[in-house]
Amino acid sequence: MSVHNRLKSYRHKFEMNQTEFAAFLEISHDQYNRYERNKRQPTLEIALKISDKLGCPVNEIFYIVDNQCAT
Repeated sequence: MSVHNRLKSYRHKFEMNQTEFAAFLEISHDQYNRYERNKRQPTLEIALKISDKLGCPVNEIFYIVDNQCAT
């Protein structure tokens, strides 16, 4: 299982580029880029901060994907 996110969808909804969206979320562009590409996962504190900034529950932004193949 791995954690994925819908950050790119939210960014497009706000019609912002990554730099603008990162500034809106009050995190660095590099940090945001790693989150959007699922290279890193935010801490719970940062995930809650992002959730608050976007005005939606954290589980609507971040979700778990089961990577196991069905047999």
